[in-house]
Amino acid sequence: MSIDKFNSEGYYDPTTYETLTNIYREETVADKKAAYLPLVYICSPYAGDVDHNVTNARTYSHFAVDNNAIPITTHLLYPQFMDDSREEERELAMHFNYVLLGKCTELWVCGGLVSQGMAREIGLARKRC
Repeated sequence: MSIDKFNSEGYYDPTTYETLTNIYREETVADKKAAYLPLVYICSPYAGDVDHNVTNARTYSHFAVDNNAIPITTHLLYPQFMDDSREEERELAMHFNYVLLGKCTELWVCGGLVSQGMAREIGLARKRC
């Protein structure tokens, strides 16, 4: 939208310009705040071919963003500082996953294979419905 500093007769009109600019700015901010984006839990394989599965998880996350959702992809987060091969750290990370899953409005199951960890997440999501 273009707001002119001059009125329809060509005279400089700073008061009207400032007023219309402020109204436009307030409407734009209100529109951005009003946009609802659901939190979606991305449920996809991690273990096994980790590099391939991480690449896929990134793709699924991007798909969620493209479809106006906020992805929660925990297996892109926790392996950054937790060791999945250590049972106690894996279990703690899975607990964190369940907590975050509870905050999401949707669970998206992605990929062609449902791993044991994914099955637990799907089961937990079903219980919460």
